[in-house]
Amino acid sequence: MQRRRYGRELESVKLWGRIPGAFLAMATMYRVLDRNSSPIESTLRSLIQTRVSQINWCAFCIDFNSAIGLGRGVSEEKLGALPQFEESSQFSEREKAALAYAEAITYSDRRVDAGLMSRLHGYFDDQAIIELTALIVYQNMSSKFNAALGVPAQGFCSLPVQESRQLPATDENR
Repeated sequence: MQRRRYGRELESVKLWGRIPGAFLAMATMYRVLDRNSSPIESTLRSLIQTRVSQINWCAFCIDFNSAIGLGRGVSEEKLGALPQFEESSQFSEREKAALAYAEAITYSDRRVDAGLMSRLHGYFDDQAIIELTALIVYQNMSSKFNAALGVPAQGFCSLPVQESRQLPATDENR
């Protein structure tokens, strides 16, 4: 099925396929979260997944989710501005709230506070926040798995894979 859809097997799926029960559960969860009737529009879902993937340094996920986003109508310029979404006029306040929430969940040195929840409630109802949280957590699991195992980008998107953070200053990268 992947060869028909993408022209090849996805490296990530080859790894997850070694745990068939987990792969089936993840695929089912993703289908539930990425459905047409989701209260989170498809373009925002793609932005969130790409941003979480950037934070987690997952080259495969950035590549794949960026390509999906482009297919859903997200512009190259918007994808390029994703690491600086808060300062960019390309993002709506709704998108900025959701992306700030994704960052607060994903970065281990941050947390979701009352101010951020209030900001979210200005744009999302409780059901949408639950689904948004599930999508962010799903993408964290997926991107951390792929990044840990070094799954490379597979050339789905012509945009360069952007790292979201600078490497710490060490003797090797000074």
